[in-house]
Amino acid sequence: MLKPAPQGDTFEQGLFISSQRELEDEHARYREVRLSSRWRWIYKVRFFLVDYVWDPLHTIGRFVELSVIFLPVLLTIPVGWFGTRGEKLWFKILKISLENAGASFVKLGQWAASRTDIFPRALCEELGSLHSNSKAHSLSYTKSALSQSFGLPFDEIFQEFNETPVGVGAIAQVYTATLSKKVLENVEFHAVKNKRSWFNTVFNDAPLPNQKVAIKVMHPNVEQEIHRDLKVMNFFASAIDIIPTMEWLSLPDEVKNFGILMNLQLDLRIEALNLQRFQENYKDDFFVNFPTPYLTYCNRDILVEEYINGLQMSTILELKQNNKLNNELSHKLSDKVIDSFLHMLILGNFIHSDLHPGNIFVRFVKPNEMNNDILSTDVQRDQISTKLKKADDLETLSSELNQLTEMGFYPEVCYIDAGLVTELNEKNRVNFIALFNALAEFDGYKAGELMIERSKTPETAIDPEIFALKTERLVDKIKQRTFTLGTVSIGDLLDRMLSMVRVHHVRMEGDFVSVVVAILLLEGIGRQLDPDMDLFARWVWFTLLNGIPEH
Repeated sequence: MLKPAPQGDTFEQGLFISSQRELEDEHARYREVRLSSRWRWIYKVRFFLVDYVWDPLHTIGRFVELSVIFLPVLLTIPVGWFGTRGEKLWFKILKISLENAGASFVKLGQWAASRTDIFPRALCEELGSLHSNSKAHSLSYTKSALSQSFGLPFDEIFQEFNETPVGVGAIAQVYTATLSKKVLENVEFHAVKNKRSWFNTVFNDAPLPNQKVAIKVMHPNVEQEIHRDLKVMNFFASAIDIIPTMEWLSLPDEVKNFGILMNLQLDLRIEALNLQRFQENYKDDFFVNFPTPYLTYCNRDILVEEYINGLQMSTILELKQNNKLNNELSHKLSDKVIDSFLHMLILGNFIHSDLHPGNIFVRFVKPNEMNNDILSTDVQRDQISTKLKKADDLETLSSELNQLTEMGFYPEVCYIDAGLVTELNEKNRVNFIALFNALAEFDGYKAGELMIERSKTPETAIDPEIFALKTERLVDKIKQRTFTLGTVSIGDLLDRMLSMVRVHHVRMEGDFVSVVVAILLLEGIGRQLDPDMDLFARWVWFTLLNGIPEH
């Protein structure tokens, strides 16, 4: 299994370096073997054609294709000059073009939607609804890929396999299945600490018999397509960077960082190891969970993990919006979501980078009176989830949840799709905590100074003194609201600060912004569940209770 390279500043960066080195070594070995064979002259010609003819031609072809796709965007630029309505129309045209341009550009749009420090808010909001138009790849390809991965005929791998994907993304698609006894019998078991017990117990490196699993299969040729797209993006970024007023954005650097994010998702072992680390970080929390990755079956193109059978958070939020969610359950869920995030941010420094409601599920378990063990079994938990998902309407679902609450069941929050995480290196972590503490103390001027001093390029900032004064004024307004309403939205504060960052050309670290975006998403979910939720207060309470690790 993949191991992080020691040269990485963070666990994730170490995995990226190792994954890329392994890919380069495999490529080099493949060519070395063939160039040492008796047919080496044929391979020399073939590799020359691939490197200097076919690949460049494919890249040029892709460039032409993208030029046609984005031509309407260029032709309608003047539309954006005619007020807010024209601007919104142009942003919509851009979104449609990104959706039609394929996996890389859908991901690019989703990344851009999170960068309110670079792009206008209206554009980020439009791109926030960007969806992949990716078509599911063929079942025959899936069967071939799985047979090759498991080293068995497809019919011998599974006891049951749902041939319809439960999800199709830009890079991969997901199926549900049950592994066969033949596959399970060949797995070694490893003893690790199981958080459902006070004792060391056997925790399987494979699912139990008859246990449903989720299987993610990479789309064919997606790696080559993404690498070509990154070349095209880099060309345009370099062209834009020549414009005098645009150099502060450092778009070539941003494309490079985006390329790293894409490559992280092209090795599914990284997602498996992320899940494993999240499980380790939360091993003492009975009410937060992540799917168990079955590392024995995972490789670069295949991920096999525990299937999470639960209610999607979006369904819970719909209940709340219709006043059909009891207050006790609302508060428990809000507290658990926020506390689990603060654990990611403060204690773990390992933050899920895609915390929208579709990636959060809720299951129900029955704890003992001390809340230090779970009395209900996994079978009971899954039976409850299945029954809740079969509810005919919100009224019936609300009634079922009320009964569970009365019976002493507690919500368990489960996070899925951990392909991308955010880690702050030592420098950025110190900077972030210093900024957050300045905001918690309502010292706006100091917060503004810190943001400029510790930005990527302090020299590109426009009017740093005015920026610090604006930050002070903004924090003072928030402070006054705190004393009158009793709560303050840290998300609202950080969101406004990112808008000011864009105006004053303050270049923030990408990981730093990712943390801010995660705060915005989680606080939004927490406040929908509990409008009185105060992230500032939870931050203070959490740090007093747990402290802030030095590393």
